[in-house]
Amino acid sequence: MKLSELAKGSSVMLGVIVAGYVSTTYVDQRFATSSAPAQTNSPGASACVEADGSWKNWSWPNVPALSPKCRPSQ
Repeated sequence: MKLSELAKGSSVMLGVIVAGYVSTTYVDQRFATSSAPAQTNSPGASACVEADGSWKNWSWPNVPALSPKCRPSQ
């Protein structure tokens, strides 16, 4: 391996790392504040699965795998 090849490879790796950091920071700033759920202190505001399989009280696209079933309304 020549020194010029090492320099090219190192610069590519550095570029990938910097681009990943910048894009992660941008995504965090852009989408974290707009998709944050409203904070509530009421009981029953936790995520749960309805009888038809739909999610209740969960605004993000990823869903927890082991969420409990919703209690029936009274």
